[in-house]
Amino acid sequence: MKALGNSIATLGLLSLAACGNVEVQVDSDMQETLDRVAIEDMVTEYYAHLGGGDASAFDEYFTEDAVFDVNGNIATGREEIEALYADIGDDETSASNQGGPFHMILSNPVIEVDGDTATAKFIWTGIGNPDISAPPVIIEQGREYDRLVKVDGTWKFAHRVVIAESGLPMEQYPGWEPRLDFSFDDME
Repeated sequence: MKALGNSIATLGLLSLAACGNVEVQVDSDMQETLDRVAIEDMVTEYYAHLGGGDASAFDEYFTEDAVFDVNGNIATGREEIEALYADIGDDETSASNQGGPFHMILSNPVIEVDGDTATAKFIWTGIGNPDISAPPVIIEQGREYDRLVKVDGTWKFAHRVVIAESGLPMEQYPGWEPRLDFSFDDME
């Protein structure tokens, strides 16, 4: 109920601020709500690039020294992350390369904001639409765990762990191990 009240108050204040004549004071609870919405929007926008074929479209979402762990394949820094996406884009067994439109659905978000840092967890589901006359097909599903930081007012991934639970591209089979429970706390 508190989140609903904060959301309504936030919408009202943002509407007033859009008029340009009102200075808005935001308390810490409201800022946390705004940050949670911004993080969820950023992750949703990020996933909208999948299937688009442009590996360089992803680097703006990461800090310069970000760590990206995809099923045990680890890339550090934007250049390595871009190369990882280029490799996935070239892999014919990748879910996003199966023909027809490919979309990701995000669910079960758990976002915890602490000032200019945050953690987020999601379940993702890849849906393929190979033929207009056929129903959509669930191609892959898994979980992600993110550490985020706010850089110049924009949320970015500092450390990202993506774990496939089905639909893993063949080239990733050799290094894949099930990770049923993941926590950044276990890494410290």
